[in-house]
Amino acid sequence: MASGYTETVNKLIEELGKLPGIGPKTAERLAFHILKSKTTEALALAQAISDVKTKIKQCKICYNFAEADICSICSDQRRDKSRICVVEQPKDVVVLEKTGQCKWVYHVLGGHIAPLDGIEPANLTIDKLVERVRAGGIQEIIMATNPNMLGDGTALYISSLLKSTGVKITRLARGLATGSTLEYASPRMLSDAITARQLLE
Repeated sequence: MASGYTETVNKLIEELGKLPGIGPKTAERLAFHILKSKTTEALALAQAISDVKTKIKQCKICYNFAEADICSICSDQRRDKSRICVVEQPKDVVVLEKTGQCKWVYHVLGGHIAPLDGIEPANLTIDKLVERVRAGGIQEIIMATNPNMLGDGTALYISSLLKSTGVKITRLARGLATGSTLEYASPRMLSDAITARQLLE
């Protein structure tokens, strides 16, 4: 830590430096931006951080981010509840929604199966997805896990669990480059993948 700063400033720089993609110099610049900003602006930032940690919870149905027990998508009566799109992370829901083509509901796994990293099926919400399907009324499961080895492996594992249910299981078409992630796909690319989704075998 650079010398000459007060303990409070050093602490702020240290905490900002823990954010992903933020190096020491950037953390220092951000700290001084906050110091120079109006008190109301700085406190608004602090309040927003506090709110996101105290008000955000998981939807009890799909496990997406929500500020109520049920998220806005699951509670939307215009949604097709017979189709569930399975994604790895809440940010994937946001990316897919930006295409304007998704009229279904979602299920957020909370990641992908990665045994080498200690992430087993029990660490995800896979069992909750199976419960949703077995409860009835589901016609299609759209697998939108990332098109890479771990995402594909997770999709195939889920498919094997749901095979006996007779529910149609599809996968987003390979308009998405293998090895990529949904987060960085363009809306047009995602739209093509949604429209041309394929049966998962």
